[in-house]
Amino acid sequence: MIKTDILIIGAGPTGLFTVFEAGLLKLKCHLIDALPQPGGQCAEIYPKKPIYDIPAYPEILAGDLVERLLEQIKPFEPGFTFGERAEKLEKQDDGSFIVTTNKGTRHHAPVVVIAGGLGSFEPRKPLIENIVDFEDRGVAYMIKDPEVYRNKKVIIAGGGDSALDWAIYLSDVASEVSLVHRRNEFRGALDSVEKASELAKLGKIKLHTEAEVRKLYGDGQLEAVVIKHNDSAKGETYVETDYFIPLFGLSPKLGPIGDWGLEIEKNAIKVNNAKDYQTNIQGVFAIGDVNTYEGKLKLILSGFHEAAVMCQYAYQIINPGKRFVMKYTTVGGVEGFDGSKKEATKEVVQSIV
Repeated sequence: MIKTDILIIGAGPTGLFTVFEAGLLKLKCHLIDALPQPGGQCAEIYPKKPIYDIPAYPEILAGDLVERLLEQIKPFEPGFTFGERAEKLEKQDDGSFIVTTNKGTRHHAPVVVIAGGLGSFEPRKPLIENIVDFEDRGVAYMIKDPEVYRNKKVIIAGGGDSALDWAIYLSDVASEVSLVHRRNEFRGALDSVEKASELAKLGKIKLHTEAEVRKLYGDGQLEAVVIKHNDSAKGETYVETDYFIPLFGLSPKLGPIGDWGLEIEKNAIKVNNAKDYQTNIQGVFAIGDVNTYEGKLKLILSGFHEAAVMCQYAYQIINPGKRFVMKYTTVGGVEGFDGSKKEATKEVVQSIV
């Protein structure tokens, strides 16, 4: 049995930052994640994708953000259960919880925090008859390492931010990049749409709008696709390629967590955002993209804020009747469980006689 103060389900950025905020309150954390390493989607799906809305970082790669968070929480010595999915939640007579994974590992804590991002997820696949035959043989639903596409021909399908961002990024990596979208209008950020349009004018991106990839060809490995245009005059275009990457988003699923008796709304967990981000089960909190409330913004920085607020109320559950006086880290510093201490250098004021 693994015992801890706060059990965090999900080791993405929000879950990792929770360790830091809890550590400031002298609370120990243990994290469960179905993935084999920390970082969630940032590590598994787009580690090389730049993120632009993290405070103090004009731009940071998703994988680098994870590394910084791991460095930040190292003094607080969190525990990890990787490669296992939280399966069963049992509330004990004293109000604490036992969470058991699909591999039978049991965890005991007075507070459970669900920080599972979108939950378990699967890519939304286009309806192409033989697409499964080319999975991992030229067809990919996410980009982990853009260097794989160095000097290769790549076709990306999609009309959102991910498709636009990767088409722009790979225009300097691949030998040829094509972007296929079934409409003329894109759903991505305006600056990304404008940049992709400019790259198309320069010949660095081949744009196929009002069109869809309908057929795949190859002998064991993808060799070409057929793009069908809505305009009958254009008909179908046979395009040779090394890779086809449909980026139509993810289909999120809460998995076993959905059977824990939590209040669910549109595949997200409802929480009390007016106070502490607690669910309808006392002692169980949900933070980050997995939760929902009026005005919710699915941003990493929102998850960081929710983690900080949640930890204050978790402290009261773990230490009933004990008052904690919050001190700014600029004043109190950061004292890790490993004996480390970070604090600002004190100014020496010389008295005047």
